[in-house]
Amino acid sequence: MSNLSPPSADQAALLANLRRALQHARLPAADAPLLLLGDKGLAHHHVRLVGTGWLARLPKQSQMGLGAATNLAYEAACFERAGPSGHVPRLHGELPPSAALPRGGLLVEEISGRNARLPQDLPAIMQALAAIHSLPLPATAQRAPLLDASDPLAALRLEIGAQGVYLDAAALAPGARALVDHVHAGFAHLCEQVERPARRLIAFDGHPGNFLMRGDGSAVLVDLEKGRYSHPPLDLAHATLYTSTTWDLETHAELTPSQVQQAYLAWQRDCDLGAEMQAWFVPLRAAMWLWSVTWCAKWRVLSPRAASRSADGEDWSQQHSSHALVEHVRNRVDCYLARPAIERVVQELDVLRGAFDRAGPSRRAAA
Repeated sequence: MSNLSPPSADQAALLANLRRALQHARLPAADAPLLLLGDKGLAHHHVRLVGTGWLARLPKQSQMGLGAATNLAYEAACFERAGPSGHVPRLHGELPPSAALPRGGLLVEEISGRNARLPQDLPAIMQALAAIHSLPLPATAQRAPLLDASDPLAALRLEIGAQGVYLDAAALAPGARALVDHVHAGFAHLCEQVERPARRLIAFDGHPGNFLMRGDGSAVLVDLEKGRYSHPPLDLAHATLYTSTTWDLETHAELTPSQVQQAYLAWQRDCDLGAEMQAWFVPLRAAMWLWSVTWCAKWRVLSPRAASRSADGEDWSQQHSSHALVEHVRNRVDCYLARPAIERVVQELDVLRGAFDRAGPSRRAAA
């Protein structure tokens, strides 16, 4: 959605700084008209280079907690690694961190398409994820700079734990907190087991709001910044969890367990890992939800703080985003940390566990 109203002073300064960076880089698109798009994400501003087919992604922060240059290189690697799938925008160039753009920026293909509609576009989303997950796993030495933990489940447990320290300050209702702790105990038990699923390149941010639908019906994942080599069912969860499908207004939907199961089965038909992942669907769905709900606690606690003066690292300050976006995120976070939403997710996990058990046994793969 375009921002058609006159830009504020801060927005005008952002566009002027982008112009300076483009001209300094001596790019053919340096003099293209610039249009700041609506503020929809907590991590980036997006600017259309009108008439070029390019989009500038300008970081507000690093969700990975990285320095400005390292973060930009990480994001570029995400686009490059997922590029052969055919379901992500092409990377056209980088604008390194500078006085004009302290966090730099990426220039990517602007995808012409509409927002996803659920549940009808879920098969196409799952096909896109399957294409990414089916990419050959590079040799270990070639996986940097993307995260490639020796044990991705253990690494995810640490991430959840680091975010979970904010649960007390987030002040969940006692019943809601007890349910979160119960699911967390189950995930901890899973991590202590020997078996691990196969790893591939995953997006780790594949909620429906991050997809656009092309005219041919194919889905494109347009927001890549947290990719890593880990377990594909984490992406399947992020595409279908209640905390994902109700995040964006444009893609808002409350899926039934049956619709979720059909989405997973669509992925199985298109991904070479297929049946061997089935036993991991629900356990890793629970893990992805734990990551999401603990992030909500973290945002609730950290977002009121003043913006950092540094161009490096993570910064969830509300000062980086529009009032409308902040209010939307606050509404979603309040919903997801309340007992009704938590009960809904926990009950769905039980229903899906039974559904996949009835669908038949599946084999597990070692990491």
